[in-house]
Amino acid sequence: MRQDSCQVERDGLGWGFPMKIILLVLLVFAPLVSWAGQPFVIQVVDEATDRGVPLVKLTTVHGVTHVTDNAGVVAFDDPGLMNVPVYFKVTSHGYEFSKDGLGFQGKRLTTTPGKTAKIRIKRVNLAERLCRLTGAGLYHHSLRAGLPVPIKQPLLNAKVLGSDSVHTAIFHDKLYWLWGDTNRPRYPLGNFHVTMATSALLKKNDPRPVAGVNYAYFTGKDGFVREMAPMKGKGSAWLGAMLTLKDKKGKERLVATYVKVRKPMEVYEAGLCEFNPEKKVFEKRFTFPTPKDRRPSGHPLRHRVNGRTWVYCGSTLPDMRFPDHYESWLDPSTYEAVKVDANFTDAEGNEVKRHNGHVTWNPWRKRWVSIFTQSWAKPSFLGEIWYAEAPAPEGPWRKAVKIMTHDRYSFYNPMQHPYWAQDNGRVIYFEGTYTMTFSGNRNPTPRYDYNQILYRLDLSDPRLRPAQARSLP
Repeated sequence: MRQDSCQVERDGLGWGFPMKIILLVLLVFAPLVSWAGQPFVIQVVDEATDRGVPLVKLTTVHGVTHVTDNAGVVAFDDPGLMNVPVYFKVTSHGYEFSKDGLGFQGKRLTTTPGKTAKIRIKRVNLAERLCRLTGAGLYHHSLRAGLPVPIKQPLLNAKVLGSDSVHTAIFHDKLYWLWGDTNRPRYPLGNFHVTMATSALLKKNDPRPVAGVNYAYFTGKDGFVREMAPMKGKGSAWLGAMLTLKDKKGKERLVATYVKVRKPMEVYEAGLCEFNPEKKVFEKRFTFPTPKDRRPSGHPLRHRVNGRTWVYCGSTLPDMRFPDHYESWLDPSTYEAVKVDANFTDAEGNEVKRHNGHVTWNPWRKRWVSIFTQSWAKPSFLGEIWYAEAPAPEGPWRKAVKIMTHDRYSFYNPMQHPYWAQDNGRVIYFEGTYTMTFSGNRNPTPRYDYNQILYRLDLSDPRLRPAQARSLP
């Protein structure tokens, strides 16, 4: 034993050797240990409001991109780039960051663990981006940074990763929501027969849901959203024109139009369906002889003409109407065509071709207001959003002002939320589907793609005046 011990000490391999190795390891990895679990927090805010801006990309020189969450936060913890100056390129649809002397739009930050830095950007869009409403990781970075979050399900609700095109209606003292095709984590194929949820109606002094909505989804045994319109036949089932109607006995009913769709986006069946509150599912009530028959579509509105209330429907502007009764909705013989006088142009007189949109009455403007997507647009084929007004749903619709733009990304099927409007309609809220579909862009924004994003618009903004002028037809 003594000889072995002397031999070890003579070769320099005594107790001192392992201690030296341990010390060396600690010295090498000390920087990593010091910031483990403590990211460097970056918050991007609107320079005019100091409010966090979602959907801002921060890209390093070597192409690593981080996207701000709903609070405008990025929790940065790249092991090789901590405690050093890092340059971040700053980009966002409809927002801009000032250029430096060499024309670069970005900022250099020292990425100290546990510290916070703020980046201020300028909003170019007239509409203000508020939050992403659907999908996973709404407050992904905020939670990693240990920050408080304002909604009940900040990471994943009902296993929904993405949902297409929204409709709402007030029914039984709740706000009912429905969406189209919906993605889930376990497989690329999700729910193709309508997703649905409810949320509480705002009370008089409640704050607006500018940071998100606490959806109560209708789910199955596996926790994922369940099919709310399981119509027989191949392909997806899509619902639209959802509204509440009263029957002759005064009973309130939640109804919608359904279509069955097969590849390539061919509507081969259309009809009317009604929500069964007991079974919690939509059921067929009527099938049109052909899918091209006149039918309710888009977001319905009510308009009183000569002492009679009508329900107007249409994907962009109204194209049909029926008397405001459940029985009339069920009877296509009561449907009437609506002729709309529409010729949208910008302030310079250039034509603005319309895609889908939503028309609502605005008490502050005392006009009908349309928020719509432009078709065949630039820089985004279906990502440019416009505002217009008219004295009646039928028009005349003339001047329009662009309120949002996207860099080769789609934002379609916008829908207004008149029940959230503030100051008698001076500030309005709307959302739409943010997706790379139809854009030509093959790089989906992580977490954000194929989801609904909420915006608000102040109608007192002087830049809207070209659309608000009482011009002659």
